[in-house]
Amino acid sequence: MEDVRIILSASWVALMLTYLLGDVLRIYRGNFEAGEIAGTKMTQSRWLGIAVLMVTPIVMVFLSLTLNYPVIRWANIIVAIVFFGFNLIGLPTYRSAYDKFLIIVGLAFNVLTVWYAWTWVQARTALLLMFGEALLCETYSRYVHRQQPGAWASIS
Repeated sequence: MEDVRIILSASWVALMLTYLLGDVLRIYRGNFEAGEIAGTKMTQSRWLGIAVLMVTPIVMVFLSLTLNYPVIRWANIIVAIVFFGFNLIGLPTYRSAYDKFLIIVGLAFNVLTVWYAWTWVQARTALLLMFGEALLCETYSRYVHRQQPGAWASIS
């Protein structure tokens, strides 16, 4: 069985490296001015916002390996959807073909992250889903046999 935690962590690493590749290509192309992004002067609060945005995949790499199952499953789904929306909105603002290509690759990593997290069911949850009805019927049967006839009806 594949370890979904490692796959989710790797998807965040791949996304982060895709973002970094785009940044490096823009620097080599000479498509930047110091202290500006897209011709807009940057403030400390904007730099802080970008830092928070860009550190999120790094944090998700760690959290995907360490948080408990239900929490990390939903964290991956929510954060990947937020990044998907953010990148989808920003896609038209990129002029170069390589930027658009890299954003689309990032969107694909977001989709894969959501898919792996969405379909992730731990073994005990899968067993409960498969055998839950049988266990419920067996428990009901045992309870009824221990009680006098009509005891179950008096509970409801």
